[in-house]
Amino acid sequence: MTAWRLLLTRPAEDCAALAQTLAGHGIFGHCLPLLAIETLPETPEQRALFLDLDRYCAVVAVSKPAARLGLERLDRYWPQPPMRQRWFAVGAATGALLDAYGLDAHWPEAGDDSEALLALPALQQAIAVPQPRVLILRGEGGRDWLGEQLRGQGASVDYLSLYRRTLPDYPAGALSATVREQALNGLVVSSGEGLANLQRLAGADWPQLARLPLFVPSPRVAALAREAGAEHVHDCRGASAAALLACLAGAAMESR
Repeated sequence: MTAWRLLLTRPAEDCAALAQTLAGHGIFGHCLPLLAIETLPETPEQRALFLDLDRYCAVVAVSKPAARLGLERLDRYWPQPPMRQRWFAVGAATGALLDAYGLDAHWPEAGDDSEALLALPALQQAIAVPQPRVLILRGEGGRDWLGEQLRGQGASVDYLSLYRRTLPDYPAGALSATVREQALNGLVVSSGEGLANLQRLAGADWPQLARLPLFVPSPRVAALAREAGAEHVHDCRGASAAALLACLAGAAMESR
């Protein structure tokens, strides 16, 4: 695995942490964040949703920024969180934030996506109550799949958009120049939006970059990557550092 030299594209703070973890395993990671997190101003409607938090049998945080910002609101409006309320996270890293706060938090052990969360027995138990209500904490314009599935199971679903994701401002050619100058031989994205921003920043150079191994967090993002022309897509089945390390090891074995 020491031969890997990876482009890491997560938001700056998470990117730096991942690079440090990889370095501990002898893997080089160069950070070029393709997602910046911009906190959205709180509207009266959003404040009302959080003040009525005790109406919900389940609260779902779909990302670490959603969890962080949601916990800030919880701390502001609910010194004592509502009793008997379960909190859920799409991935282990997000779930760890909720758990550290002291919430009744649950997340899938395998898979960091909405599909894995929906199959979680604890979530099914949480909504098995009369007139279940679920609050989903997310970024602006986030994926609606989970909410649609929960509504199909009889739950009432509200969304609370806490932030927006933007592509940082890089000069033309920055991505290809970075890959070339750092002698990178693999690309890592953590979401479908990260993949879209990778293509956008690559521009006319995408066909060349699409030949590099691309490591993605889920089957859904893997399918998007293949549709976009990526030639060597590796589904890590999770966005954690552990999932990436396992996937890198498997990819290295395949290449021998």
